[in-house]
Amino acid sequence: MQSRIRRAGGFAAVSLLALAAPWLGAAAAVPFAIVAALAAFVVREGPVFELFARPGDRRDRRLNGLAGFALAAAGLGLFATLPRVTMPIRVYAAAVLLLAFGNLGTQVVRTATDDEFAHATAFVIVGSVAGVVAQVVVVAATGRAIDPPGFVFIAAVGALAAALIRTALFERDDPIVMVAVALLAWLFVEITPAMTVQGLVLALAVTIALGYVSYALGTASVPGMVTGVLLGLLTIVLGGVGWFVVLIAFYAIGGLASKFRFDEKATRGVAQENDGARGSGNVLANSAVALAAVVGYAATGHLQLPGVVFAVAFAGAVSTAMADTLASEIGGLYDDPRLVTTLERVEPGTDGAVTLQGELAGIAGAALVGVLAAVGMPVGDPATGGAVVLAAGVVGMSVDSLLGALLEGGRIGNQTVNLLATLSGALAAVAGSVLVV
Repeated sequence: MQSRIRRAGGFAAVSLLALAAPWLGAAAAVPFAIVAALAAFVVREGPVFELFARPGDRRDRRLNGLAGFALAAAGLGLFATLPRVTMPIRVYAAAVLLLAFGNLGTQVVRTATDDEFAHATAFVIVGSVAGVVAQVVVVAATGRAIDPPGFVFIAAVGALAAALIRTALFERDDPIVMVAVALLAWLFVEITPAMTVQGLVLALAVTIALGYVSYALGTASVPGMVTGVLLGLLTIVLGGVGWFVVLIAFYAIGGLASKFRFDEKATRGVAQENDGARGSGNVLANSAVALAAVVGYAATGHLQLPGVVFAVAFAGAVSTAMADTLASEIGGLYDDPRLVTTLERVEPGTDGAVTLQGELAGIAGAALVGVLAAVGMPVGDPATGGAVVLAAGVVGMSVDSLLGALLEGGRIGNQTVNLLATLSGALAAVAGSVLVV
């Protein structure tokens, strides 16, 4: 375990080379390129090799992990310093340092506990702090103004995204994580509106608190919690409080619906897997379309599209997710479900099966989202906009059932069905808003 901490500390020390970018200019990538060359072709044994070597490196007698890390950092260094490329140097430095120091924080905590929640928390906290420090150092070196809320937002989003991506990859894939985080942070630097310190602190506090509650109640796994916090933070900052209320209503009610009479649903074979705790795949499948919509809303100045298009798409996607979740979780408690395509009786839990009680619960869920969107989101006329969102949720729920009956279990899985259903709900909302204008 101590060797893992020393190795993580070595990577963190190497990451500090990114802080020299303001002084090196177009040569910012050179130090990392040198490290990559030494790791790949020169250092084969000795103390430095032992410090950075992972198990596979010893077999190959080459520091592949360090070489990949340094090459990724060198590539980002070129993006941040070459002419005609607009990636801010602070994004480059933050991506490199938050990954390396976040991993160091995880390894230190790992010596004290095996709790996955503690590991993820350590990564996000230490990575966020390192990301903020990196931005402050490189921006101060260029003589530009420091933007505390903007820096914290980029660091927090980067650390959350890195923690999430790493759950699906291996330690050797950290170069992929670094590049992905840098590109994501670059996007949000371009589209994020101005924030106040108080507003950002409130957004962070609310999303983190609700994320922890979902984990503590068992409605989300650790990756699912990280995903929810990331999506919630992006929604409240890029969209606004009204958007966040719509999204969090789905997370809260959907999560509690999964736990409702869980033992009975487990006996019937229709309970959510993992004891009702939703993972990152489930959260993303239900929220990816909504996330794309809120990002599009923040980028309306670049896309030359009216914000209402993205607002109704967001609400339609969430309305679908809410309706489908309640229809499944409530409907699964009742007997005599019928296949949506033929209306023949089938066993509970059959893909594409519906019940009257489930459909009514789904419509009620879509109606709730419609009301919340009408009150707090720019969906046009409140009455018309709310009705469109309700109708879109019902359409999306129906598409989910049809896809379940026709394709699920064979050609596509449940998460793909959820993604396609929320997309259909978003498109139905946009089409409905156009027709009623």
